[in-house]
Amino acid sequence: MFVRISGTDFNEVLSYIENKYKEFAPQGAFTYQFLDQQLDNNYRTEQQAKTIFGYFSILAIFIACLGLFGLASFASEQRMKEIGVRKALGASIEGLTILLSKDFTKYVLIANIIAWPTAYFVITNWLNNFAYHIDISIMFFVIAALASFLIAILTVSYHAIRTSLMNPVDSLRYE
Repeated sequence: MFVRISGTDFNEVLSYIENKYKEFAPQGAFTYQFLDQQLDNNYRTEQQAKTIFGYFSILAIFIACLGLFGLASFASEQRMKEIGVRKALGASIEGLTILLSKDFTKYVLIANIIAWPTAYFVITNWLNNFAYHIDISIMFFVIAALASFLIAILTVSYHAIRTSLMNPVDSLRYE
C-alpha cells in the first residue's frame, strides 16, 4: 500500500496508519518504508559505480598519456635526423609538429572506431536495466573522440615542439 503523507508530524501519521492497518489485518506485521529512501537505496549502487568508474577512467587516461608520451619521445628520437634535414631545408616548426603528430592521430582515430561499437553495446545494455532511460546520441561519441584527439595532441605536442626547436646541427653532427 502506498500512502502520501504531507506535513511534518510523521510519527502521529504513522501511528494512525498502523492502527488502521491493524483493524484490517490484525495478524499482519506493520512495516513501512519511505519511497525517497527506497529510491535512494536503488540508485546508491549506481552512484558508487559512477565514482569508481570515474577514478579508474582518470587513472586509465593518465597511464595512456604516459605511454603515449614515451612513444612520442621514442618516435622523435628515431626521426631526429629526418627532422634536422627538414629543418635545414626550411621546414617550419608548425609543419614539423604536424608531421610528428599525424601518425598518432591515425592511431587515435582507429582506437575510436574500435571503441564506438563496443561502448554503444555496453551502454545500451546497461540503460535497458532502467525503467526510464535516455537514447544514446552520436554527440556523446563525437565529444569523446574530440577529447581523445585533444589529449593525444597535447601529449604528443611537447616532444614534437621540442624536437622541432632543436638546432639541426646537433642532429646532423655525426652524419
